[in-house]
Amino acid sequence: MESEKKVVSEAEELPRTIVRRVVKEKLSNCSEDGDLSVHKDALLAFSESARIFIHYLSATANDICRESKRQTMNADDVLKALEEIEFPDFLNPLKASLDEFRRKNAGKKAGAAKEKEEKKKRKLEEPSHDSGGGERVENEEDQDGTGDA
Repeated sequence: MESEKKVVSEAEELPRTIVRRVVKEKLSNCSEDGDLSVHKDALLAFSESARIFIHYLSATANDICRESKRQTMNADDVLKALEEIEFPDFLNPLKASLDEFRRKNAGKKAGAAKEKEEKKKRKLEEPSHDSGGGERVENEEDQDGTGDA
């Protein structure tokens, strides 16, 4: 029987501490008892269920992407996949999170674009430095041309 068990690679496993934190947070919101302990097997079941859900959702989103004759999956593909696999209750919270994420990143992108433009302007304004046999700039102490300081 041991050989029949499917072993999940570490790369596919969800981080246990994050799974534990999410489960405890959600369960504490649902119950009056704030300090809940969750058995190790229950955490494993939550983790495995979430992993399978993510695989199923991403495979469905990938199919939607390919049907559209594209190679890069986007957020709209994931949203359509949620509808297709009949999880419409997730759409509004996911859209809200996505909008918030985009708002935060829009500010970062605008700042990065502005910084890049300023850097480009500074580079154009700087005199070009010739690294090879260009004109020799004499030192003030070497005015007589002898090379002695």
